[in-house]
Amino acid sequence: MKIKDTKLNYTLNVISRWVVGLVFLFSSFVKGVDPMGTMFKVQDYMSSWEIFGMTFEWAHPLAGVLAMALICAEFVIGVMLIFNSFRVLTAWLLALMMLFFTATTLVDATTDLVKDCGCFGDAIKLTNWQTFWKNIVLDVPTVWIVLTCRLRMKRRFERDVIVLVAALAAMLVFGIYNVRHEPVIDFRPWKVGNEMVKKQEPRNFLKYTNKESGEEKVLEYTTGEWNEEWNLYNEEPWEFADMGTTLAFVLRDTSFTMMDVEGHDHSLDLILSEEGVEIVTIWDLDKVDAEGVEEIRRAMDLAEEDGSDIVILTATSPEVSLETQADIVHAWLKDHSLSWVDCYYADDTSIKVVLRGNPGFVYVKDGVVVAKSRKALEGLKE
Repeated sequence: MKIKDTKLNYTLNVISRWVVGLVFLFSSFVKGVDPMGTMFKVQDYMSSWEIFGMTFEWAHPLAGVLAMALICAEFVIGVMLIFNSFRVLTAWLLALMMLFFTATTLVDATTDLVKDCGCFGDAIKLTNWQTFWKNIVLDVPTVWIVLTCRLRMKRRFERDVIVLVAALAAMLVFGIYNVRHEPVIDFRPWKVGNEMVKKQEPRNFLKYTNKESGEEKVLEYTTGEWNEEWNLYNEEPWEFADMGTTLAFVLRDTSFTMMDVEGHDHSLDLILSEEGVEIVTIWDLDKVDAEGVEEIRRAMDLAEEDGSDIVILTATSPEVSLETQADIVHAWLKDHSLSWVDCYYADDTSIKVVLRGNPGFVYVKDGVVVAKSRKALEGLKE
């Protein structure tokens, strides 16, 4: 199909390139801010998707490289669309990427194997169907870009190469920096100032006591809810004992836990502490360098000086029990001449969601993230 080279057609080409290009730039930027988060999402796909009964968990070590490649590809295509560089190549690369995105999100929407594709990182959360229809909308200008990519062609190879190389280098540097440090912009749930706890709907309760056995039964219900089976507690040998209302609290980051050696989760108690608690996160003990050990020691000294609470949250291993993991952590603390503190455990991905650093430092009080990083904590205590 040949499109006539008219002013209207070329204007629509320019508008289409800018619309799609800006979406690609935004999408790649919010993912480039936190490449590790994109890596987690790639791993989700590897674990959830199957082809002929085969999953791709064996490829998890490649997730980081694939995540960075995806981010760079999106960014480069976005830049080349805006600068009108390598027009034919860019148009067909865009078409292939949009075909891949549209097909992937259609599978997500119909199967719900992956709850969130992460197309806009942690900055904007869309449902799978919203993501799919977003891609359908972008497919329209994409088709027009492909059909009109040869309009008013100009040979400017050197200029286009410079744009390509500069865009690729810029995103690589930006992404690597955010891998080696905390993201320059924090879109994650554990952002400073975020409330990590939310109240659920108040629940009324009735307490009954069995006069013969002494057994107690607490019936909880929301307003307007009542189960007819509960009427039996109004009959002998049960008698009414108490009534009231409870407020239940849940973490906004539902995957986060802080387990003790007995398997009890203390995350709510610690995060809701009115006195505040400093959490030292370590997702891999073996990768804590000498500088990291010194930062932990300094944090412990500061906590001891002002009497504040400090705990360690470290990663569990599926190969060992919590008791064994506790022994490993306490042996590690002793080997590095660090003070004994209360230790809690979670999986490494949950810890990395809080902080990418190893170690990392976060101070929470009354359910709110007050500060992250040891230097920020020192400022609070001065």
